[in-house]
Amino acid sequence: MSTDIVELEEDVSDSPLYSEDLAPVPKEKRTWSMFNLAAIWVGMAVCIPTYILASYMIKSGLSWYSALMIIALANLIITVPMVLNGHAGVKYGIPFPVLGRAAFGYKGIHLASILRAIVACGWFGVQTWIGGLAFYAIWNAVMGVEGSAELDLGKFIGFALFWVVNVVFIWKGTESIKWLEDFSAPILVLIGLLLIGWGYHQGGGFNVVLDQSKQLEKPVATLVYESGIDKLVLSLNPLQNVDGTIKASHYQLTIPTTNATEQQRWMPVEKLGVPILIKQLTVNIDRDGIINGDKNIEVQFRDEGDGAYDFIYSSVVKVSVAKGDDAVGLGNSIWLYLIWLTAMVGFWATMAISIADITRFTSSQKDQVIGQFLGLPGTMIFYSFVGVFVTCAAVIGFKDVLIADDAPWDPVSLLGKFESVPLVITSQIFMIIATLSTNIAANVIAPSNAFSNLFPQKLSFRSGGILTAVVGILVCPWWVLGRIEEYLILFSGLLGPVLAIIICDYYVLRKKKLVLPDLYKKSGIYTYSNGFNIAAIVAFAVGGVLAIVGKWVPVLEPLYNLSWFTGFIVAFGIYYLMMKKNFSSD
Repeated sequence: MSTDIVELEEDVSDSPLYSEDLAPVPKEKRTWSMFNLAAIWVGMAVCIPTYILASYMIKSGLSWYSALMIIALANLIITVPMVLNGHAGVKYGIPFPVLGRAAFGYKGIHLASILRAIVACGWFGVQTWIGGLAFYAIWNAVMGVEGSAELDLGKFIGFALFWVVNVVFIWKGTESIKWLEDFSAPILVLIGLLLIGWGYHQGGGFNVVLDQSKQLEKPVATLVYESGIDKLVLSLNPLQNVDGTIKASHYQLTIPTTNATEQQRWMPVEKLGVPILIKQLTVNIDRDGIINGDKNIEVQFRDEGDGAYDFIYSSVVKVSVAKGDDAVGLGNSIWLYLIWLTAMVGFWATMAISIADITRFTSSQKDQVIGQFLGLPGTMIFYSFVGVFVTCAAVIGFKDVLIADDAPWDPVSLLGKFESVPLVITSQIFMIIATLSTNIAANVIAPSNAFSNLFPQKLSFRSGGILTAVVGILVCPWWVLGRIEEYLILFSGLLGPVLAIIICDYYVLRKKKLVLPDLYKKSGIYTYSNGFNIAAIVAFAVGGVLAIVGKWVPVLEPLYNLSWFTGFIVAFGIYYLMMKKNFSSD
């Protein structure tokens, strides 16, 4: 890739589209090195979602190594457009909203950049709430009190504290963000190594620990309707110790009847997978309701505690009848791989759009390419492995983990199993560092530039950042946590077409050549139709609709399952076909 840097030579400072924060970063102010780029990716990628990514895949039935292979492939795939889109940031020193003016028009880019900002603001609020809970946990540990499962004043104080910490870094600007990421990266890598060391010590070796993943792949219980014998058959899969003994001693079933439910007595667990004929347990069973999927059987396990009547209980698991399409075959396995690959690609799809916001501070293409390839795929693979390894070790290390559903799949659950106050405080401080480094880099820079681009003469990067923080409060993350992710992911699915349009425009049509001054002019070559490029709007709309419509139209569900690829490919094709005539003489 070329290392040339194009600087702004024409004075366009009087233009309403120009501001110091949106202006090209001059060569002498490009202070971010390859290490800084790698560090910022370490800071962004080390977060709770990364930790639990592979765990979710294992829960769906994939092996740990298949999960890591998908994560590795997905992040290598998304790093390619990340690097491609970062090229313009290095060459011209411009942020995403300015780069997007070339394809969308100086007004049309607001559609894409504000959509990107909405996603970031939502995640900012969620991450700030999570960081606040770490402050809350530290206070409870110091005071020796147990935290409440409900909303209370302490949680809001923790949220406010963490919000203020974020605002301090926003106020100090991009150099403080670079310092934070450089400071955080080695600490976060060290934490990962320490967690692996703990798991190795707890489990007695890598092979022993990773072998436990086979247990986590299996559902806690399976219920099938055997039509040949006209019976409902239940099989149980509680966890085993390393020596093969079953961790749970007894199980209890709650079976739906025609009028209510009937709780069975506790029965000893004898062998794994031994079929239980449900109809033999009660004559009042609502057989049709269970077969139709309207009702579920509930199962709970227990083991002996330290005292005579001190029992350890698992959570209650609801078991429904397995459908015919739950069967595992080659076609279903490939489709499952593709769905997870799409989800993993979409994980950083929003950053792929706005990566120029960061690469504009680097001085060479070599730094941004190597820095991103070192920082993104490497960190995602490493910390996903940490999550898998530590969760598997917990199966061995914690007596109260009787079933796969109760394994500490996320670091918050893991920390909750330790009683040492110094350990809890230290761990929560690390959690604060990890959450802060992710929040500032991934959820502040892009919306700050997007809001600033709305009113370049009135809103600075700092003002845009404060607006981001305020919107993060307005989404009320304490109420929507656990539900907002679905909507944010849906919004993210619309951003695949944006990336496709920008890459097609910059690489295929313009051959990486932009008229830099015209990006800041209302009457330049990027004016199009009153500031809107109709081709980009059409490509974005069609690609976006096809990417997400399958959520509501069952026949198009496969397009939704592969939403990022669907939107990217469709938008790329439409934009190219509509715009190529304008470049036929090039």
